[in-house]
Amino acid sequence: MTSVHEERHWEPAGPVRPTVQDEVAAAGSELIGGPVGRRALLGVSWWTPVRIIALVALGMFALGMVQKLPCYNGGWFFGATSQYTHACYSDIPHLFNARGFAAGLVPYFDRIPGDMEYLEYPVLTGLFMESASWLTPKGGSIQDREQIYWLVNAGMLMICAVVIAVCVARTNRRRPWDALLVALAPAFALTATINWDLLAVSLTAAAMLMWSRSRPLAAGVLIGLATAAKLYPVLLLGPLFVLCLRAGRWREWGKAVAGAAVSWFVVNLPVMALAPEGWKKFYTFSQERPVDFGSFWLIISQRTGDPLDGANAWATALTLLLCTGIAALALYAPRRPRFAQLAFLVVAVFILVNKVYSPQYVLWLIPLAALARPRWRDFLVWQACEVMYFIGIWMYLAYTSSGDKHHGLPPDGYQLAILLHLLATLYLCAVVVRDALLPERDVVRRDGSDDPSGGVLDGAPDVFVLGHHRERRHAAHYEGTYVQWGARTSRSVPSPSVE
Repeated sequence: MTSVHEERHWEPAGPVRPTVQDEVAAAGSELIGGPVGRRALLGVSWWTPVRIIALVALGMFALGMVQKLPCYNGGWFFGATSQYTHACYSDIPHLFNARGFAAGLVPYFDRIPGDMEYLEYPVLTGLFMESASWLTPKGGSIQDREQIYWLVNAGMLMICAVVIAVCVARTNRRRPWDALLVALAPAFALTATINWDLLAVSLTAAAMLMWSRSRPLAAGVLIGLATAAKLYPVLLLGPLFVLCLRAGRWREWGKAVAGAAVSWFVVNLPVMALAPEGWKKFYTFSQERPVDFGSFWLIISQRTGDPLDGANAWATALTLLLCTGIAALALYAPRRPRFAQLAFLVVAVFILVNKVYSPQYVLWLIPLAALARPRWRDFLVWQACEVMYFIGIWMYLAYTSSGDKHHGLPPDGYQLAILLHLLATLYLCAVVVRDALLPERDVVRRDGSDDPSGGVLDGAPDVFVLGHHRERRHAAHYEGTYVQWGARTSRSVPSPSVE
């Protein structure tokens, strides 16, 4: 007989309603009239979940643009401090002139006047930046042109933001409303136009959508393109490797790797061949960059007075160690973890141990967090800490750029903001690991699903598992349960043994 608790969390076939499963979502829905009723006719009008989420993403992106107004109206041009005190800084207008786009220079081929260096961004991001400069008028003052350049980039990045929200909404067919976590994320709106990261994030989100639809080659091609825009997306091939190892899906993993390699080379090869010095600038810059904002290495450096020249080696070693731990989790867990869970953990590790944490790096994690741990309470706790870090870094820069040391946030306060960011990210990692070790605690699997974002992995039996025989029997129990209902999510009555 089904308990009251089970009736609350188990629903008929169709989109999962977060206001039924999530107490925070139910409370928040009171602002728009309360939770959806049991007899509501969902998806029978133009207002489908995906379209609503896309419009919400557009609205939040627009609010993020409004937040940059103090800088647009002069903060970027008439004083370094005001763009920090108003927390509206953006790299985009500054680099329009500083990286030679205003002068019509070609990235990677022409050296930047003044420092005689090349553009320090990956090739696809450089093409994105250059494309925006083509749409920027050649005449007028440099201030007007920088404003227009920012607007052009904001329009292009807005498209990327909508792509991200739509891809997340469609990755798990039964949980489209989880993408509201992305669309309404405050850190997403605040950081979307600081830099060009949304390009790589949108390609990564599209890659995960393709993988969820059992199209590994297309997923690999998109991962390769995303890696040509930012380095972190290549990390997703690691989780896919261990998951495919456990499920015996080598052919699909090979297709993804081949697609990623080919698409990355197609984008990079022309620049590698014709402008090798400019092409390798991004990689040498990443290697030589000293300890910088947002990292725990900066706290150590400021506390000890040591520049930590060996941080590169330590960061690499820590990354490999922690990724080995994630691989062990994937192979030892009683039930194969979901792809989104491992993808979130790997990217989070990369962020946590990196030498620098720019505020827009949170964009890398937001879509992955929405798929890995779609619980509003945990997500909002993390977002609150990220917003505090967002404010903290600008107040710290106001302090360091101002001659008045009573203005802004001193180093001790900034170090506290870094700690909040680190602890909040670690907290989210901890609950994701717990869900992987205790699959019955995973809200995505409560409806009988196995791995909705897993594509060919969804419902696949294990062929390689590490651990004791007792753990293997436990895995077999979960495997049988999830395969039974994961392939037929239309069932409305769950097995009592799952809950």
